[in-house]
Amino acid sequence: MIEKELASLIVDFVEKVGLLRRELQHKQDLEKYEGRIARIEQKLSALAEKLSADDAELAKALRTAWQLPARSLAFRNVAHQKREKKE
Repeated sequence: MIEKELASLIVDFVEKVGLLRRELQHKQDLEKYEGRIARIEQKLSALAEKLSADDAELAKALRTAWQLPARSLAFRNVAHQKREKKE
């Protein structure tokens, strides 16, 4: 089981890489890096699969951060704002 702080950092990192992938796609530069992006996705998928046995929520968060990084970031921001209001 990965501690919560480390899990959050990993999800944040995957979001940033996912956002970069999305930006390359929008600028139509993705073809140049298609092989590298595919290998990153393969390794991320293997990591999520390995984590899913112990922490299905973290695995789901990683997949979402990669596939839908803007959505993942938006949900994390809302959750963060709710935590701030409670404090």
